[in-house]
Amino acid sequence: MVFTIKDMSFKAGMEMKISGKVKSGCDGFSINIGHDTDVIALHFNPRFNYGCDNNVIVCNSNQGGWGDEHRENCFPFKQGEEFKLSITFNNETFYIKLPEGTMMSFPNRLGDDTFKHIHVVGDVKILSLKVK
Repeated sequence: MVFTIKDMSFKAGMEMKISGKVKSGCDGFSINIGHDTDVIALHFNPRFNYGCDNNVIVCNSNQGGWGDEHRENCFPFKQGEEFKLSITFNNETFYIKLPEGTMMSFPNRLGDDTFKHIHVVGDVKILSLKVK
């Protein structure tokens, strides 16, 4: 699945709530927030079975090339099941509230306070996306 929203207004201090359903047999999916498909401030990538990565969340950013990966071993996603997560940010950090309530963070390497683009790729169905 590929799901793209352009010209969205996601500003520092706002909250993005995403609910979705992971497809059975999913290897992984990614939620990308940034300015377009090439300039990504937050690449949020739960991996079930991706090469040598099993049940890990990988976060990264891309601005003319990928940065250093951040790995989170708390993995509350299950194949074939629904999930809810929320994302907030400021010009320094993204805060991600995972299913089951665990919090994780990732640096806002671009330092921007507004993003217009969200791009979702992989074996996941987005059920709702709300920004407020």
